[in-house]
Amino acid sequence: MSKPDPKSQELEPLDSAFEVSLRPPLFEEFAGQDKTVERLQVMVEAAKQRGDTLQHILLSGPPGLGKTTLAYIIGNAMGAEVRTTSGPMIDKAGDLAGLLTNIERGGVLFIDEIHRLQPAIEEYLYPAMEDFKLDIVIDQGPSARTVRLNLAPFTLVGATTRSGMISDPLRSRFGMNCRLDYYTAETLAKIVSRSAGLLNSELEPGADMEIARRARGTPRIANNLLRWVRDYALVRAGGRITAQTAAEALTMLDIDSEGFDEMDKRILEAIIGLFDGGPVGVNSLAVAIGEESGTIEEVHEPYLIMQGYVKRTAQGRVAMPKAYRKLGLQAPKAKSEQSEFFSDQE
Repeated sequence: MSKPDPKSQELEPLDSAFEVSLRPPLFEEFAGQDKTVERLQVMVEAAKQRGDTLQHILLSGPPGLGKTTLAYIIGNAMGAEVRTTSGPMIDKAGDLAGLLTNIERGGVLFIDEIHRLQPAIEEYLYPAMEDFKLDIVIDQGPSARTVRLNLAPFTLVGATTRSGMISDPLRSRFGMNCRLDYYTAETLAKIVSRSAGLLNSELEPGADMEIARRARGTPRIANNLLRWVRDYALVRAGGRITAQTAAEALTMLDIDSEGFDEMDKRILEAIIGLFDGGPVGVNSLAVAIGEESGTIEEVHEPYLIMQGYVKRTAQGRVAMPKAYRKLGLQAPKAKSEQSEFFSDQE
């Protein structure tokens, strides 16, 4: 059995550092989400003037829009340490107790995918959020007893991609609920330019917008595409990143000028070609294209719906006239009328 290459193992921390380095550390450097950023700045400034702990914050929205980045920015603004975990990682009350008892006064606990917390863990979290106390049950049966732990006042920042799955009791304990939306191409172009500077890559005029237009309104995707364009330019264009080079690099990834990738096209082709334009359930669609239903709902569908290619109805997914035009097809008149009907039924 061959041994792993030690050089490849050494590169891993460097890669991780690169990823973190692209995150803006301050509110002033964070592009987009203007209303959310302004509200958070007011909250942080008020808490600092009172010398108080920041109230709990819930950040919701699709993946890659900056929820984790904002959590770290909040910690930096408050001068507090940020401890990070995720809902699925907290299995039992002892895990939660270990996290909360190690947080100093004013510290920030960031729980990603907070909607995946187990109901029993949520029950332990309620008094911790409200009264900064944690009641832990020790032993079982007749010898069971409760031990109350006093916690330092802290701020819980929760992030979720599925806000509808958060229970009402948990949601009501957050002082601020912030919804993050997709970014405009102009804002993404600024993010791409900033990231290029951090990666020591020089973009020629128009290259930032070429990448931004294909990033599906998501900074994480924009940064990933930028890295690929940088590598492509280094190998194929002598390191010059022009708009033409960026377009050629992204075409190689089967990403067109509107950000569509191969799976997006397969979804539209399946709805139109296999299911006569819909309606079709997500499970049937998933089987038809060989993809997980959860991936379709969380990764591909939001963009297709936002851009007006697909309509989600109670009866299933329906291809809109724009989807037919995308594939170079003529939308049947009956299907156009049917789409309007299902839109009215929502």
